[in-house]
Amino acid sequence: MKQRTLSPSRVKQILAAATKTRALVIGDVMLDHFIWGQVGRISPEAPVPVVDFVRESFIPGGAANVARNLTALSTPTELFGAIGRDSSATQLKQLLTEYQIVCEGLLSHEARPTSVKTRIVAHQQQVVRLDRETRSSLDAPTTRQLLALVEARIKGAAAVIVGDYGKGVITQPMLDELKQLCRRHGVWLSLDPKPVHRLNLTGLSLITPNRKEAFELANLPDETRENDPLADRNLMQVVDRLLKELRPVLLLVTLGELGMLLCQSGQKPFHIPTQAQEVFDVSGAGDTVIASFTLAIAAGASPVEAAILSNHAAGIVVGKVGTATTTPSELLASFRRR
Repeated sequence: MKQRTLSPSRVKQILAAATKTRALVIGDVMLDHFIWGQVGRISPEAPVPVVDFVRESFIPGGAANVARNLTALSTPTELFGAIGRDSSATQLKQLLTEYQIVCEGLLSHEARPTSVKTRIVAHQQQVVRLDRETRSSLDAPTTRQLLALVEARIKGAAAVIVGDYGKGVITQPMLDELKQLCRRHGVWLSLDPKPVHRLNLTGLSLITPNRKEAFELANLPDETRENDPLADRNLMQVVDRLLKELRPVLLLVTLGELGMLLCQSGQKPFHIPTQAQEVFDVSGAGDTVIASFTLAIAAGASPVEAAILSNHAAGIVVGKVGTATTTPSELLASFRRR
């Protein structure tokens, strides 16, 4: 039977090795804007809550949040993407610098506003989200420019993570070239898919869909589900199809309260139950999973070790409100509690 946990000393070893690697993140970068307030009444104008403003905060989002999760765990990280020529871009770059994320790979684009997601949160519950963004595909000249920047920095990198949020930076030409680049340099390539954005995902190192995304990628209906993922015939059919059709080295299906499923061609799927104690906010949890799993692999962990570590990391961030990360000390503490 495969191990179900890691010793704190092994976690410390993996995290220490991760500090000596380097990761590149490319994709749709965003600025997450949180407005925090309190609700004490319903509006007399419409049946909606009135939120009394308390404070606001700004955090890197999208692919920038993947990068933030990596640097929070002390992995040197460089970020590539497209931003606007606006005040949000200036604010985002300032935040990235504070989080020690190298952002020389962010290209300013006059025709594309910086993506901003504004969430209004009251009493630890999200009330509404407002998106300001474009979803049009990145133009060919800017795509070539971005790829040239990645190519110039890929030598010596341990991994590339693609942050596709369906906002247009990750196009098929972009992904095809990234696959070739990573193959040529022997670099691990991870991607968290967005099925609404149809791309050819064959031949990646790691794909990390949630259950809904996995069924959409497989073009199968999610009609029934079991509390034991390994006894869930529909889910097993989806896993089998994705492994055969997309041929990833690893497929990691996140299952919310049921944990996650690590799948590899020719092997029985490995189920890891969730480590979450309380769930306050799942915003950005997928970013934490792909970041922590990839850094563990880059640091020499086995796939099972990487899955266990990323499961603990996700369990920590969903217990926080807002787009969150975890630290090495928090991660170590979660393994010591087991």
